Amino acid sequence: MESPAKAKTIEKYLGEDFTVVASMGHVRDLPKTTLGIDVKNGFVPQYILISGKENLVRSLKKQAAAAENVYLATDPDREGEAISWHLAKLLGLPMDAQNRVTFNEITHFGVEQGMSAPRSIDTDLVNAQQGRRVLDRIVGYKLSPFLWKNIRGGSSLSAGRVQSVAVKLIVDREREIEAFKPEEYWSIDAKLCEKGETSAFSAKLATKNGEKIEIKNGEEANAIVDELHGVPFTVGAIKKSVRKKQPAPPFITSTLQQEASLRLSFQPRRTMRIAQELYEGIDVPGMGAVGLITYMRTDSLRISAEAKQAAANYIEQTYGKEYLPTTNKAYKAKAGAQDAHEAIRPTMPELSPERLKESLTPEQYKLYKLVWDRFIASQMAAALYDTVSIDISAGDYGFKASGFSVRFDGFSVLYPYGDEEKSSIPKHANSGDVLKVREIKPNQHFTAPPSRYTEASLIKALEENGIGRPSTYAPIITTIISRNYVEKDGKALKPTALGTVTVDLITEHFSSIVDVDFTAKMEKDLDKVENGKTDWVHMMKKFYEDFQKSLEIAQKNQSEKIQVPEEETDVICEKCGRKMVVKTGRFGKFLACPGYPACQNTKRIVKETGGECPLCGARILSKKSKTGKTYYGCEHNPTCGFMSWDEPTAEKCPTCGKTLLNKKGKNAKIYCSNPECDYERAVAGK
Repeated sequence: MESPAKAKTIEKYLGEDFTVVASMGHVRDLPKTTLGIDVKNGFVPQYILISGKENLVRSLKKQAAAAENVYLATDPDREGEAISWHLAKLLGLPMDAQNRVTFNEITHFGVEQGMSAPRSIDTDLVNAQQGRRVLDRIVGYKLSPFLWKNIRGGSSLSAGRVQSVAVKLIVDREREIEAFKPEEYWSIDAKLCEKGETSAFSAKLATKNGEKIEIKNGEEANAIVDELHGVPFTVGAIKKSVRKKQPAPPFITSTLQQEASLRLSFQPRRTMRIAQELYEGIDVPGMGAVGLITYMRTDSLRISAEAKQAAANYIEQTYGKEYLPTTNKAYKAKAGAQDAHEAIRPTMPELSPERLKESLTPEQYKLYKLVWDRFIASQMAAALYDTVSIDISAGDYGFKASGFSVRFDGFSVLYPYGDEEKSSIPKHANSGDVLKVREIKPNQHFTAPPSRYTEASLIKALEENGIGRPSTYAPIITTIISRNYVEKDGKALKPTALGTVTVDLITEHFSSIVDVDFTAKMEKDLDKVENGKTDWVHMMKKFYEDFQKSLEIAQKNQSEKIQVPEEETDVICEKCGRKMVVKTGRFGKFLACPGYPACQNTKRIVKETGGECPLCGARILSKKSKTGKTYYGCEHNPTCGFMSWDEPTAEKCPTCGKTLLNKKGKNAKIYCSNPECDYERAVAGK
């Protein structure tokens, strides 16, 4: 297998007749310094041993030669199949040998099931991986030099087939935001009371003379408010109904990454790392090493009958029979989903997060709880809501009030969506009742531009457009940020000037490379290769002919280098008086004087917090540790020595006047940064 952790877990289940060893991921790949593909003779990849794997491969060969049987048990996906194929080539194993085993879950049952059904290596799966690797290598290897040559200062640029599409989505969204012109509109809300009641409820103006009303400015809104003064508000039709809300399906890779980002603020790469740990095996007292979730790279919503029954048993015992659905729950995956694996679920639903809390790190616990809660909830009954909608007439105008109450919480007792907003509504009103008017208020609004992508919403967009596959979402985002094509602004993804220039250049000359539909079609073609419906070499020939023509035309027509616009700041160069600009170097961003080479002044970029050092009164700056974790320190460090992991606030201590710090987490509090002051208070809402 690839991983030592997984090898350790599986060896426990297989017993002393087996030795389980790790390949530590891929053992062969294309060379780094040359194209490594024989384009003229059928796109044959020229694989070489990965540098540093020589001793490992020697050891594997020795152990394989001494073994009675060799089984290849790498991950159950394209990448895993390719690693098994490379290992078989290196170890001299027959390609038709029944020696390939896969495990959807690393449990006694999962390993037993996998070992009972060995098969030969699936060459269609291998060819799908080879097709993707060769395709990406050709695009990157041929396109990158074009970018180096035509973007000033772009000597370290590299192009990626799927990454370029992701950056274009972000650039296009940014341009939509920049081009957006907000439009004014108004609404009118009334606060109303039933006769004999003191609590008010809200109603919104909806119609005039039975037609939908749109209010464009404050003059119109105020005129309507004036008209409504003294007009009786009378209850009209009252509509009551019961709304059923079904639980969300169990996780697939994309939805796990999205939900972990939204609920836990985990980046996709972090989510997948933790999920890998939970899949490969965790030491649980009394059980030893055991895989706690099924394979985490999947787009299937299938659930085994055994897992459904285990979930049903837990739900009935914990919540009662009424929380079980009346019919068997089955979720339909999107078109084109691969059904090789189940959805992401706990391998043993009876192992609740609380039972495992002591065995897991805090981040493992959070992610396991998310997976477990979502899966158990997906097997529960729907939630039921009593809804009420009331029409209210006021002269020529019609208002609407609506609200709901929970009749039966169902799955939401465990996994609430968090998007239900209860609103107060009249409890005893009847048609014809006249309501008391507390307030009629006009409200100004402006249409809002589309939001920037976050990591979660970008993954959703990639999935909806058929770009990438479960194993590629996290690496795509990591790559476009690390290459400085995109930067994070809080949780939002914002294109850099470099990213925008690069996308524009690729779009001008290689429109298909950044075309969403074209990229999605390539993914479908790779799926056809995986299913044995098309030949990967034929697919490559078709792509390469058009790509090579575009490259030749681009090299001929692109005559001058493009300058990446520099971001000007308000920081003044103390040597020459110019406004300094942001530049990017080997170690990240820094400030530089635009007067280079006459003025070579540079500075570190500092992020002020607004806090003052309690020891020397200087600024407290936001900084990054070597591991990338944010901390806060005095600008005179290391001379001063003040630092804290807790964020400074804008408040001053009421006792000593020093900056207050905000400690987040389980023991959240606001406390004084002065080590000699003991002022602290609880965080509001805690």
